[in-house]
Amino acid sequence: MGEVCTYSKGKKPPILSIEKSKECSIPYINIKAFEKGIFGEYTNGEKCNLCDDEDLLMVWDGARCGLIGKAKKGAVGSTLMKILPKENIHKEYLYHFISSKFWTLNTKPKGVGIPHIEPTLLWNFELVVPPLPEQQAIVAKIEELLSDLENGKQQLQTAQQQLKVYRQSLLKWAFEGKLTNKKVKEGELPKGWKWVAVSEISNVVRGGSPRPAGDPKYYDGTIPFLKVRDITKDNGTYLTTFEYTIKEAGLHKTRQIKPNTLLLSNSGATLGVPKICMIDATMNDGIAAFLDLDERSNLYLYYFWLSKTKELRNINMGAAQPNLNTDIIKNYLVPYCSFEERQLIIDELESKLTLCDKLEETISQSMKQAETLRQSILKKAFEGKLINCELKTTS
Repeated sequence: MGEVCTYSKGKKPPILSIEKSKECSIPYINIKAFEKGIFGEYTNGEKCNLCDDEDLLMVWDGARCGLIGKAKKGAVGSTLMKILPKENIHKEYLYHFISSKFWTLNTKPKGVGIPHIEPTLLWNFELVVPPLPEQQAIVAKIEELLSDLENGKQQLQTAQQQLKVYRQSLLKWAFEGKLTNKKVKEGELPKGWKWVAVSEISNVVRGGSPRPAGDPKYYDGTIPFLKVRDITKDNGTYLTTFEYTIKEAGLHKTRQIKPNTLLLSNSGATLGVPKICMIDATMNDGIAAFLDLDERSNLYLYYFWLSKTKELRNINMGAAQPNLNTDIIKNYLVPYCSFEERQLIIDELESKLTLCDKLEETISQSMKQAETLRQSILKKAFEGKLINCELKTTS
């Protein structure tokens, strides 16, 4: 490949925001500008590697090395490489070829610190070079197939979003009574339902953390110690594993809970996530527990809090770190009905949510298949198998 293109690494010249200097009018293309088209820094162009619209740029350093894209006019950043085809090489043909090598380049980086592309790997790739008219025909076919593929992916992404909205609607309907009662009037609870404060049905307590954090006097023992991460690491209903532990010396500085206890994350960006803990454990102060709750209500309350996650995160608690104090949780009103009807709601919810899970899995598999198909299209293109023409290797 080194024989059919020129290449030059970007630089990092003195840069300023456009507001600070009218002389700096040339956009500086860093990773954010390259990937998302967001230009926030500018330069005057001195001692820069400049590029024009549609020039090929490739990420040279970092976790995304090997990613190829088309430039906007500006100064090439130091983590990027400008690659231009030589005479008789179609730019789009070169672009798609490098794109087909992304996974090879990205999974075989060089360097112990910041990974970067191994130059000999890239420039020694063998590229089949047919005459220009055949390159153009191959590019046209690639773009036709990839366009169809992209349309399919967009439809899958739309379906994913619709599924997400439907999940939230199911949870909303469940606690309005509409999931099991089609005659419910808007804004009213079904007959026999009532509003109850959480404090009426449960004793809400917060966990505690032995201080100082990480002190070997308290930590790394045999007793499970739950943190917010344990609750939020997956979308499952039940918690059966743990990552951290404490020693008996730390028990008087934390909160112990028994199996089948409903928990709720109450601090940080991931607050409002419920989980039913199925193990004997202790928990830190980023978690609230619902003690003395009738265990038959665990799932009902679990799904209720799941329906309120977004709402809880939007509560302004007047602190830089979002934090739900127990008073907010205790005073939360829950629509309550008979245990039999609560069980009907749970059964209906789980039936529909299981179907959603299956659809989600199908969509995810289809998205993976689309990426595999994309790689297959590019592979066949550069093996001469995409269109009916003879490809000749030229030096």
